[in-house]
Formats: sequence, C-alpha cells, structure tokens
Amino acid sequence: MLYRRLGSAGIKVSVLSLGSWVTYGSQVDVDAATQMIKCAYERGINFFDNAEVYAGGKSETIMGQAFRKLGFRRGSYLVSTKLFWGINEGPNEKNTLNRKYLLEAIEGSLERLGMKYVDLLFCHRPDPETPIEETVWAMHDIISSGKALYWGTSEWSAEQIREAWDIADRRNLRKPQMEQPQYSMLVRTKVEKEFARLYQGIGLGLTTFSPLASGLLSGKYRDGIPKDSRFALPGYEWLKERWYHDEVIATIEKLRPIAESLGCTMSQLAIAWVAHNPNVSTVITGASRLSQLEENLGALEVLPKLTPEVLKNIDAALEPLLAKQS
Repeated sequence: MLYRRLGSAGIKVSVLSLGSWVTYGSQVDVDAATQMIKCAYERGINFFDNAEVYAGGKSETIMGQAFRKLGFRRGSYLVSTKLFWGINEGPNEKNTLNRKYLLEAIEGSLERLGMKYVDLLFCHRPDPETPIEETVWAMHDIISSGKALYWGTSEWSAEQIREAWDIADRRNLRKPQMEQPQYSMLVRTKVEKEFARLYQGIGLGLTTFSPLASGLLSGKYRDGIPKDSRFALPGYEWLKERWYHDEVIATIEKLRPIAESLGCTMSQLAIAWVAHNPNVSTVITGASRLSQLEENLGALEVLPKLTPEVLKNIDAALEPLLAKQS
C-alpha cells in the first residue's frame, strides 16, 4: 500500500480507501462489512469513509459494529463521517450546517459508530442559508472538543472553501483541511481546474469518491443493467438517468483494449488513473462483494504502468465525452 499526506496535514492516508455509500445497509450487512474491512485493513487500507445520511444512519451503525467485532487498535485506522442532509425531520435538522444541527449530529454519528471520535468530519454540502462563519465556528468547537480531529468539506466550490479558510485564519480557528469531490476519468473539472489554486495555497487534501463513475467505468453495463448493480437499486434512478446512455457506454468501451494491453480490468485502470493525480490524497472505493474489493486493490499494480503515452490514449478514447465538459 502507498500512503500520502492529507494535504498539508500531518496524518497519512492510504492511497486507496474503502467507503460505504450505497452498499452498507442496502447491499452489505454486518458480516459482509466485517469481512471486507478486515481484508482492506490487512492489505494496508487505513481510511474508511462514511456519512450520517447513508442508509439513514444504518451505514454508520454497521461500520461501527464491524470495527468492534474486529477489535483493531483505534489509532491504526481513520474513520470519517459527513453532516448536512440529516436523518430527522425539522427546519433545523435537514439540509443545513447550522450550529445546533452540527453539534447534535456529531453526537448521533458517534453513538451509531460506537466511537469517541471520528478522524475526519466533512460538511457534506454547502449551506447557502447558514453564514459560513457560523459553520466554521461550530466545526472548530467540534474539533476542540475532541469529537473529530480534522474537518473539511464535500462538493463545495473553491470560492466557498477559500472563504471558510480565510474566516478560520482571521479568527485563529481550525481550518478546513480536506475536500471530498467526485473525481473520475469522466468528471475532472473541479479537481483539475477549479481547485488548482488551493493545493499549494492552503494545503488542501482530497479524498475523492466515485472513481468508477457509479460503476460505468468498470464496463459492467455494456450488455445492460445487472440486477445487483447500483443503477438497479430503488432510489438511485437519478444515477441511471445521468449516466446510462448509449453514447456514454460506447465511448467507455474504447477503454477496454487499453486495459487489456496493461493486463488489468477496466475498474483497475479507472481507479489507478485517479490515484495517478498527485493532488489526490486517497481514492475512496466501494464494494458490495469481497471479490470487488480484491479487484479494486489490484489498481495499485497498474499505477506504475500509466505512462504519458497510456494517459494520452485514455484521453483520446474519451474525447467525445470530455469535449462536452470543456
């Protein structure tokens, strides 16, 4: 396993990590989660990502139960959670980053996880109705209380992140350390262009998600939608609507011969491509089966094979889709 610093922070995260979005509570139970966390940990993964909203809190509960069963030393791994959408109804409990919600929500997450603290705490989306200064103060107080060690953002704009950092800097508060954006061969703009000034400017670290573009880049949708796939799950129709188009599938298939020439799967190629970016601290991967996790871990062997020529061939293959983003 390779390890990278989380931006300018002192801690290091495994370049591949394991997340629970969609899977825990929907496709994966406690026994399966325990098996996969054990395998990931033994292969060097030290960062495990979660969120309050995943499966309405069940994802945190399952992950916490798995870690208690495994009994790993707490200092040997990192756990995150994310707050914004909420799991309770009420004007102050959903789609917000107000102080009351944040201070109460972290307590709920820790209770479900069965942990005294999380290592990384994310503001899961920006909140246009709460002053950023209020959110920064609340996150600072959570860090000061020891209930989280570092805080950051997810799917915020560069301008919003910089504003939060500047407020913290002026007030001598804990600054946002990391951002969790979507990043893949198909989704590049925010990581490669918008955030460019933040890596050196404020030492921003990235814990990127969806390296397979919700499974598309694995090539498994070539012959239709598998029954056990993400696009087939109730509640995820929006993913299918966004990605499942003939042109997209056909273009992605142009990556298959590139992967075959490197002796890897399309999934391994896609994950290695994301990890190849030096500004990415860790690539959050997901798996509903142990075999998927083991395949994803094979991406580490592909990393050194991503020569400038291979990267150029990848861009050429995807050019019809990339041109629409520019």
